[in-house]
Amino acid sequence: MTSNSLIQIAAVTIILLEAASPARAASCERSIGHVQAQLDAAIEKIAGVHGWGPESLDALRGHQPTPRSLAQAEGQSGVHLQLALDALDRARAADRSHDIATCRRELSEATLLLQKRPH
Repeated sequence: MTSNSLIQIAAVTIILLEAASPARAASCERSIGHVQAQLDAAIEKIAGVHGWGPESLDALRGHQPTPRSLAQAEGQSGVHLQLALDALDRARAADRSHDIATCRRELSEATLLLQKRPH
């Protein structure tokens, strides 16, 4: 099985479990955490591919990197990760608004974007 297949199976499983859980029916917070962990791992993986580079101005000022700043630093190869982070932000907003259908749709979008990223 490819890593894309595993990611897709994991996302579908999480969404189905989330939907079946009466205690969590009003939230998709757990699924958001899972997709965030997948994104973090993908960002760390792609960030480590190029080895060390010169420190950015933000790093010199003592700012800690964020998943978004790491994805942006990757340029074109990080675009899908940035879009996935955007979808995850929309999922969080939908979850806060108790719009579970939109939350799940955005989580699916983030997962699909993770699959499209260059390996």
